[in-house]
Amino acid sequence: MRKTLRISAVALAVSAGWALPTQASAADAASVQEELAAMRAQMQAMAQRIDRLESELAAANAKADAASEVALTATETASAAKVAAEKAPPVKVAWKGAPQIEGEGGWSFKPRGRIQIDAASYNGPSGLSGGGNDHLGTITEMRRAWIGAEGTMAGNVGYLLDVSVGGSSISLADALITYKAGRKVKVMLGNQRPFTGFEDMTANLYSGFMERSSVSEAFVFERRLGLAAQYSDKILTVQGGVFSDTLSTISDDAARSWSMDGRVVASPRVAGGILHVGGSVHYREQGGTVVTSRYRARPFVHPTNLRLADTGTLASDGETQLMLEAGWISDRFYVVAESRWMKVSRPGMSNPTFNGGYVEGGYMLTDDKIAYSNAAFGRIKPRKGIDKGGIGAIQLNTRYEWLDLADAGVTGGHQQTAGLSLVWMPTSHLRFYANYGHTWVDDAVVTANGDGSYSLDTMAMRAQIDF
Repeated sequence: MRKTLRISAVALAVSAGWALPTQASAADAASVQEELAAMRAQMQAMAQRIDRLESELAAANAKADAASEVALTATETASAAKVAAEKAPPVKVAWKGAPQIEGEGGWSFKPRGRIQIDAASYNGPSGLSGGGNDHLGTITEMRRAWIGAEGTMAGNVGYLLDVSVGGSSISLADALITYKAGRKVKVMLGNQRPFTGFEDMTANLYSGFMERSSVSEAFVFERRLGLAAQYSDKILTVQGGVFSDTLSTISDDAARSWSMDGRVVASPRVAGGILHVGGSVHYREQGGTVVTSRYRARPFVHPTNLRLADTGTLASDGETQLMLEAGWISDRFYVVAESRWMKVSRPGMSNPTFNGGYVEGGYMLTDDKIAYSNAAFGRIKPRKGIDKGGIGAIQLNTRYEWLDLADAGVTGGHQQTAGLSLVWMPTSHLRFYANYGHTWVDDAVVTANGDGSYSLDTMAMRAQIDF
């Protein structure tokens, strides 16, 4: 390019010289020479400027090429990482009281457990028969200590396992496999609680009192091995199953009992709340053999082994129970009632029918809601727990319950209890109970100075945590 500029300058100069008239003076020639020199200097400076610009352009092109190569490499690396991520099985970890791990194909795993520590003080009359005084006073116990796991696997299959590790023995509680046959239908196979009433189907973690009512304890609805199914939608819940015996007795060749249990509940919305209306039927046979059955209950809470209402052992080849339940739940308030009739089949003798039930109500003192789903109470989640700088949820409950174990020549006594319960839930997985119960009995098998009619008071507390 510099050579071209020089040639152009010479050509311009020659042209200019030729253009001068022959008559020009020497002074004019000198002036032209000066102008040509100035123009030549300017064009040399321009040539240097062009050379510098060409160098800068070449450097910029080199940087742009390098940047393009880096960008291309980064794009290829990102694409490879994306492909690798898509090929790797996605794993999600959520926190639901304990870590819940979810993988592809419907697999999940979550550890679970609960600890309940109770203390109770019984104030009863003196002179109780049968060594009853040894079972009153202040008593503490580890009510429950369970550890287990739950989860799902491919094909809409689930599992649940709870092991009781309290006391000096280890035993299975819930141990079952589930299958979801659609959004509303679930099938359960394994050791599970038969379908009975409202409070039986409510987990003991969520109850308004430390213990279920005396009728639930007396009629002995323990977990049993069985096959069951449940249909549940927003209004209707239908549950049913066939069950054998408990795991503790099923290995005995003489244990051949079986039962059918069914429950139907409707829960429509009425008057700004949920109306709960339902019933259940329980039918059990002893497998053609005559065994001993016994129906009895503790006074109010569990720590004592003393039973004031007790039928003693009865020769039985079967039993039938009918139960009715009703309730209404609205935001912070609930009321629920149940009544049960248990008819015991005694070969060659009259068949007694025992009865029991309760009426219970509760109110949230804090701005929290009663939890209800699947025809039972659920976990209350405080709006402002201690983890959020609040006090948690506080609930006040009251209950009246009765149990009548006297009929057809069986004198098991009558027991009634009026109870009050204060429940503090600092978080959704932590609870503290303070319970008071006044119990009075008639025709009790345990007498006080020979009298079967008397009363006693109970104060009890519980600390509970679960995950």
